[in-house]
Amino acid sequence: MNRQADFPILGRQVHGRRLVYLDNGATTQKPQAVIDAEARYYRESNANIHRGVHWLSQHSTDLYDRSRERVRGFLNARHAEEIVFTRGTTEAINLVAASWGRNNLKAGDEILLSGLEHHSNIVPWQMVAGQTGAVIRVIPVTDDGELDMRAYAGLLNERTRFVGACHVSNALGTINPVADIVRLAHEAGAVVLIDGAQAVAHQTVDVQALGCDFYAFSGHKLYGPTGTGALYGRKALLDAMPPWQGGGDMIHTVSFERSTYAETPQKFEAGTPNIAGAIALDAAIAYVQEVGLEHIAAHEDALLQYAGAALAGIPGLRFIGQARERAAIASFVVDGIHPHDLGTILDMEGVAIRAGHHCAMPLMTRFGLPGTARASFALYNTFEDIDTLVAGLHKARRLFGMEQSA
Repeated sequence: MNRQADFPILGRQVHGRRLVYLDNGATTQKPQAVIDAEARYYRESNANIHRGVHWLSQHSTDLYDRSRERVRGFLNARHAEEIVFTRGTTEAINLVAASWGRNNLKAGDEILLSGLEHHSNIVPWQMVAGQTGAVIRVIPVTDDGELDMRAYAGLLNERTRFVGACHVSNALGTINPVADIVRLAHEAGAVVLIDGAQAVAHQTVDVQALGCDFYAFSGHKLYGPTGTGALYGRKALLDAMPPWQGGGDMIHTVSFERSTYAETPQKFEAGTPNIAGAIALDAAIAYVQEVGLEHIAAHEDALLQYAGAALAGIPGLRFIGQARERAAIASFVVDGIHPHDLGTILDMEGVAIRAGHHCAMPLMTRFGLPGTARASFALYNTFEDIDTLVAGLHKARRLFGMEQSA
């Protein structure tokens, strides 16, 4: 698969070197089709939605609603009303925590989170726990970077009201057994939210098959614009939840005595949304669907296998997290070289990786590390990219006096 020509930024140089972009877990690059869709909206269709009677407003509303339907189909939700547009996964989780959490949790209730979570699926629940008196408990992680499912089953009890888990770990690439997580939680009577930020660009997601109550993702990790994303929620749950922000477009009537609210999903989308972003997200999903998620997954798996073999040949390199089911993420450390130094040296070779705790500090603590170096792959990456990464790591070892020049 060679789609590099679809992504204009991949044609540029960094420090006089060909750009090798391996930081896709943080954000993906954007194909020309997505860039064009956003520019075309501002050039040809720009108007506020839902309120206007003029043609431009109605046209923009149609485009915005078409994007919601695209997301519905992409996740296989039953109803378009189950899709709430957000600024991304973080806002989606905060919405659920603020609206569902504050109104359904009480002192003594238990919030169960996986030990693989990104901060965005930890901190909002800590805030809610502090406000309601609920208690957070953590599903432990094995040495291979997998969730301990036996321990998870043992943690579930009559006080468990909520379970939060990532579909794919952003730090390790672990693919969690989400359907099993949901099934066990529901047997205990708990509501489940799945953080799908690292999953939707790499594999087919069917929220009906998974059975989850909420599912969140970000557009910018799906070849779409920053500041876009969506929350899927079961309609019955969303309908019962109060709004979490007030303002225009989320109301039905307003007086100084009281206000009544719009139906789901509008009651969760206060104010003027990122209209252009939502329309460009439609284009991003269309692009991924045109390439084919099955082809993307196969290509990325081949990259991961190639990278695993190539990186394993570097003396002192140690992988962190070797789950049996993994997405296209290689997280590693090199003896004697801090991950930040690795990232800096690689950058001078034109190679962009992520170095640090990856917004997963509890997970890094679990492994006794300040952070790791992370190479995360996308549909436009190649074997040559991995060869360049490996050459850069050898150079880092030479600079630290661990190798002799060839």
